Amino acid sequence: MTRYNMHIKREDLPYRPCVGVMLLNAEGLVFVGKRIDQTVEGWQMPQGGIDGDETPEQAAFRELEEEIGTRNVKLLRDYPEWLCYELPSHLLGVALRGRYRGQRQKWLAMRFLGRDSEITVDTAEPEFAEWKWLAIEALPRMIVPFKRDTYMKVITAFRDLAGPET
Repeated sequence: MTRYNMHIKREDLPYRPCVGVMLLNAEGLVFVGKRIDQTVEGWQMPQGGIDGDETPEQAAFRELEEEIGTRNVKLLRDYPEWLCYELPSHLLGVALRGRYRGQRQKWLAMRFLGRDSEITVDTAEPEFAEWKWLAIEALPRMIVPFKRDTYMKVITAFRDLAGPET
């Protein structure tokens, strides 16, 4: 561990309440963005903290607007339970402002209703350097390893939605 985080005990830190969005386009492809703040190439679906008394759905709409500049989506389904992941040791005390051991996430599947031209990652506080639509099967190899188990559960739960809209 680095000098910064060697005094932090994982069990003393809470999970950050968070929402994640599997955003599907009309063809059934999944939105992913390339993180700006990563030293290794890291792609992910939109996600972010749940503020105050927000519901996961309210947080999802806010996060989409903050991260990709649009709320032009509809809710398809939510994952039936909360999923947790742990930060790797080298990120403990560093990532998530050093205040959390990982994230406790509520995942939602949503359909993008607009045109690609509505999406922008050049937002007020950008999180993504670029973005693309991917086949759902490509997600596991694009994601950072410590989130892979969570993504596999989300993929399994929402796989039936990842086809062309009828």
